[in-house]
Amino acid sequence: MLWKLLMRSQPCRLCSFRKMPSAPKYRPFVACFTYTTDRLSSKENIRTVETLYKFSVDIRKIRRLKGWVLLEDETYVEEIVNILQELGANETAVASILERCPEAIVCSPTAVNTQRNLWQLVCKNEEELIKLIEQFPESFFTVKDQENQKLNVLFFQELGLKNVVISRLLTTASNIFHNPVEKNKQMIRILQESYLAVGGSEANMKVWLLKLLSQNPFILLNSSAAIKETLGFLQEQGFTNFEILQLLSKLKGFLFQLCPRSIQNSISFSKNAFKCTDHDLKELVLKCPALLYYSVPVLEERMQGLLKEGISIAQIKETPMVLELTPQIVQYRIRKLNSLGYRIKDGHLANLNGSKKEFEANFGKIQAKKVRPLFNPVAPLNVEE
Repeated sequence: MLWKLLMRSQPCRLCSFRKMPSAPKYRPFVACFTYTTDRLSSKENIRTVETLYKFSVDIRKIRRLKGWVLLEDETYVEEIVNILQELGANETAVASILERCPEAIVCSPTAVNTQRNLWQLVCKNEEELIKLIEQFPESFFTVKDQENQKLNVLFFQELGLKNVVISRLLTTASNIFHNPVEKNKQMIRILQESYLAVGGSEANMKVWLLKLLSQNPFILLNSSAAIKETLGFLQEQGFTNFEILQLLSKLKGFLFQLCPRSIQNSISFSKNAFKCTDHDLKELVLKCPALLYYSVPVLEERMQGLLKEGISIAQIKETPMVLELTPQIVQYRIRKLNSLGYRIKDGHLANLNGSKKEFEANFGKIQAKKVRPLFNPVAPLNVEE
């Protein structure tokens, strides 16, 4: 009974905040939030914060991005800064690296020096290395599986990949270096066997493989079963080995990333859209492998975009590669051609098609024809006397 009376006469602090009549509704929340923030700030490693300030690092950015590093008891700010400075990073670069990748300060200097030696295997000099670190600090400071990373780097070098390609993969596809090196070797063997199985030659295989890895390194994260399944499905659809080899040459490893179901959906959509036979569809796919690669929603969006511009199904069927372009690129190119009086819906889509460089070259030729004078003003006139 006494306990009940005490509880009735002494409400908890949180309840008293809620029952204050004069306080605005948001104040209890602000008070609690401030208390939490102060409590977290008090747990920050003062030495870490002061050292970062010394090197002109914006602590607010770190608190927003990965504030947990400031709570760590053991950090290596000065040691990491020294390593970066030894590589040639100036004060601004050092601050930028630590602001974007705060976890660098909890990496042991030994591990970072090991990573430095590893990356120097594929960098010409320290200047090139520090530029890579400035661009991709997260990749550099992922200091796990370092022995495995080294074995993979050496394997790719033995395979014939250029160092500039390997360095690009280290920064943009670092996951493949965390694969066990034996797994990567196994995947390479399967890719080579698949290429030879559909009629590829030993002489061309190395070039094909190196292009595949440089353009689509994530193929190494696939399973061998998925690769075999995709090849088997294409054969079931009536594609000959020679035709599959053509697709492999154009799509590289992207073909292996497709599952049979998505390929089937794309084939069915294209067949209905173009009102064509299986044989005709195969011809279209061989001209434009993107018909297999892109999903149905993407193909539908691009088809509709072309139709809205007045382009006919017959024109698209004649030049299906135009489906590789996004609707935005199509609109931009049509406007440019219209500025010269060229009506794309009345002509051939070849002038609309191609890479940016190819389009600009075609545009230049059309423009030159428009402004070319009807006669040469320098040549003497042939006038009868």
